[in-house]
Amino acid sequence: MNTEYRIEKDSMGEVRVPKNAYYKAQTQRAVENFPISGIPFGRSFIKALGYVKQAAAMVNKDLGLLDAAIADAIVASSQEVIDGKLDAHFPIDIFQTGSGTSTNMNANEVIASRATEMTGLKVHPNDHVNFGQSSNDAIPTAIRIAAAVEARGTLIPALSHLHAAIVAKGTEYSNVVKTGRTHLMDAMPVTFGQVFGGYARQVELGIARIEATLPRIQELPQGGTAVGTGINTHPEFGARFAAKIAELTGVPFTEARDHFEAQATVDAPVEMSGQLKTIAVSLLKIVNDLRWMNSGPNSGIGEIQLHALQPGSSIMPGKVNPVAEESMAMVCAQVIGNDATITIGGASGNFELNVMLPVVAHNLLESIRILASASRNLADISVSLIHVNEASIRAKIDKNPILVTALNPLIGYDLAAKIAKKAFAEDRALIDVALEMTELSREELAHALDPKAMTRGGFTE
Repeated sequence: MNTEYRIEKDSMGEVRVPKNAYYKAQTQRAVENFPISGIPFGRSFIKALGYVKQAAAMVNKDLGLLDAAIADAIVASSQEVIDGKLDAHFPIDIFQTGSGTSTNMNANEVIASRATEMTGLKVHPNDHVNFGQSSNDAIPTAIRIAAAVEARGTLIPALSHLHAAIVAKGTEYSNVVKTGRTHLMDAMPVTFGQVFGGYARQVELGIARIEATLPRIQELPQGGTAVGTGINTHPEFGARFAAKIAELTGVPFTEARDHFEAQATVDAPVEMSGQLKTIAVSLLKIVNDLRWMNSGPNSGIGEIQLHALQPGSSIMPGKVNPVAEESMAMVCAQVIGNDATITIGGASGNFELNVMLPVVAHNLLESIRILASASRNLADISVSLIHVNEASIRAKIDKNPILVTALNPLIGYDLAAKIAKKAFAEDRALIDVALEMTELSREELAHALDPKAMTRGGFTE
């Protein structure tokens, strides 16, 4: 067993560390101190932390503050972190020290060890990799980098993909008229084009909401170090660092306008999470509508048929369920819950530092990731494959008693109500009952009760 471990030392003494781990004592202490959830930071956050360390080394080298050979070694090692080659060496639970110091030191130790291994130079985690930085600006910076990169690179494209699928399906069935519903009860008719146009606008606005948050999330706290004053770093470091990160990622990051705000709060992540929650609410409404319209096949609404994806029951043969919509609904619930956690986290800052950074990071990035994946999945295996049951819809809309609303200007509300009640009670087409109870001709009634004309609003003349 002794060959499986090595002894590392820090300011608190000796620690046994797995023999092949690139991390050292401080990481190991955190692993032992926080056996909480078994959930480590995800790929997007570790990648962002790699960018932080890489850009810092580049800037400090340019400023003449870090030996060029050591800086280059850190840059090379950080690239392996960015590329995901060292993820196994980031084991710390997200429920750890509120500043994320443990994970910052994890990165410092891993990058230093790997840089030393690659070059033979003695690269120090604190003196070199963490030079001119603090956990208190590095972790908030990594949150913002990861959120901006993932929002731009995965979420917005996924929502755009879903938007295109919704628009295409609405166009395909744009002229099909269906019964509208309010309070889950029959109401005036609408077209599928109008319904899906509403869904498309919801998604379009979701994209706009995320884009609106990006200028704030792209302000980077790096350069404030311990409390926002910039102690132990070059006065130009923050601006140069932001420019370097922008160069490395292709995202227009800038230095925080006020380092005290950027480090003492997570207001920008909270804002973005709020927009993610709004998107989740929109998508939950959409998929629940699809589930209702698909309900049946015989005893439900049955206006649409969702694509059959898998058997729906272990006991009822032939049953098929709206599983893609159910999957999205659960994602939406998770995002809404994540926002509640982030909100509490944002309210838990004390003076110059927020002390729930790791859980804010985890929940924000999870929300971005699962919304992106579920949106693309919904587009591909559900929305694009929807079939509209046109014959069934037509038969039902002809008996919709609420169509009598169009007769109000011609015969008055009271008589129209009597016609609607009689048509419903006798399960007859509205036009046949109206023909018996009014002096209007069939042609006049057909014109007034044309469902398609009603979808255009105004009066039927």
